[in-house]
Amino acid sequence: MLSEYNKNEIPFDEQNYQSIEFSDYFFPAKNKKVKVKDLGKKFASICSFFYDYLKEYHIPTAFVNLHGSESLTFLKYIQIPFRIRILNYADKRTAKIFSIKEFDPLTFPVFEYHYGNGKDSLISESHLISFELCTSEELKFINRLCSKINAVLKSFFDRRNKIIAEVSCSFGKFENKIMIIDDFTPLSIKIIPSNGDKKAIDPYNLTTAARMKKYSDHLYNIIKS
Repeated sequence: MLSEYNKNEIPFDEQNYQSIEFSDYFFPAKNKKVKVKDLGKKFASICSFFYDYLKEYHIPTAFVNLHGSESLTFLKYIQIPFRIRILNYADKRTAKIFSIKEFDPLTFPVFEYHYGNGKDSLISESHLISFELCTSEELKFINRLCSKINAVLKSFFDRRNKIIAEVSCSFGKFENKIMIIDDFTPLSIKIIPSNGDKKAIDPYNLTTAARMKKYSDHLYNIIKS
């Protein structure tokens, strides 16, 4: 996710660390760049909060600290080249396939494996093993981490009367240890109100500066409350 949107790597102790800076821009569509005032600061703050929160539950992360107001310091990991979308509620695609309503709750979380950032990026577990994107043991460990991350975040938002409909996770290796590396920002965390408020911003439709600002402010206010 970081590489798709607004990551700029800055040299920072090249042997062990890297710094990732969030800008005030996001890309709602191909070749479309939109600026939102102070978006980088809010993304960095939200992301660092959730990394620190996950660490409290002994979830291994490559995150080190918040570096300035818009940058995060990470261990210098090697990225595992796929990401996992964790769905707790039906997105538009799932609803269409299984003839249910969008945002209907799912009995069990659904893990989707994605390779690349295109619309046709969905792959299977056997793809991951066959093309040596990871080993079967690594995949088991990653799936366990995803289950734990999802449970921790669900509990966090439940206590605040919010529902986490989706979260995306990416992983990397540092000294042969697998850890979470992806951003926990409005681009990867999709929450909806538990009371079904129709006026709430749709987290899947962040196509304008106003929508992105409103949803980012919403997440930012949650972590600051």
